[in-house]
Amino acid sequence: MNIGDLAEKLIAWIRDEVTARGCPGVVVGMSGGVDSSVVAALCRRAFPESTLGVMMPCYSHPDDRAHAQAVAEKFDIPTVEVALDDIYSALLKALPDFKAGTSLQRLAQANLKPRLRMVTLYYIANQLRYMVAGSSNRSEITIGYFTKHGDGGVDILPLGNLVKGQVKELARFLGIPAPIIDKPPSAGLWEGQTDEAEMGVSYEALDGFILTGGASEEVRKKIEAVMARSAHKRSLLPIPEF
Repeated sequence: MNIGDLAEKLIAWIRDEVTARGCPGVVVGMSGGVDSSVVAALCRRAFPESTLGVMMPCYSHPDDRAHAQAVAEKFDIPTVEVALDDIYSALLKALPDFKAGTSLQRLAQANLKPRLRMVTLYYIANQLRYMVAGSSNRSEITIGYFTKHGDGGVDILPLGNLVKGQVKELARFLGIPAPIIDKPPSAGLWEGQTDEAEMGVSYEALDGFILTGGASEEVRKKIEAVMARSAHKRSLLPIPEF
């Protein structure tokens, strides 16, 4: 399938999934990254009059907001901004710390950010009767590189069957600004954080493994171990059979 046909199929899919549930539009969190930018552009085409972009800075890099705004302006996407910095800080002060100064505490604090974004998106979506469109791609889903009940808490995942390389190809076709496509992918969880450093494997290697099964022994073992640890994120909640 050529990239133009793929874009049109995704736009139709978004429209069909949302209207089938009786909703008139879509809310998209715009982080300034390539994935959310692609989803926002696709949703804008699917719902020209009822797509809303939501920018939710939370001690974020200034470039992220600038990139999100550039996409909103280029594709004429209405936006609202909800600053989460003070809310995040207030929660950290109120919540107990059981593992202060450890990597476990750092991860717990980082995961608060996408969970606050999820709450914000659904608060807005509920009032408008819109659906929440997420931006996770197949590469991230495969290894569980998303926050449970955070960026994983959405209604539809238009990019869920595309690996990162395919998302970038689609971004170039749609006209997403090059600096957004070319910058190191990051979830913005902490200063200097990048996806690939946290995953311990490059997107190129991960994409190749997903699409062909090919990888070095070291990379294969690393990916399979992460997949096993994150299996709970891709499964329905356990429920007793009795």
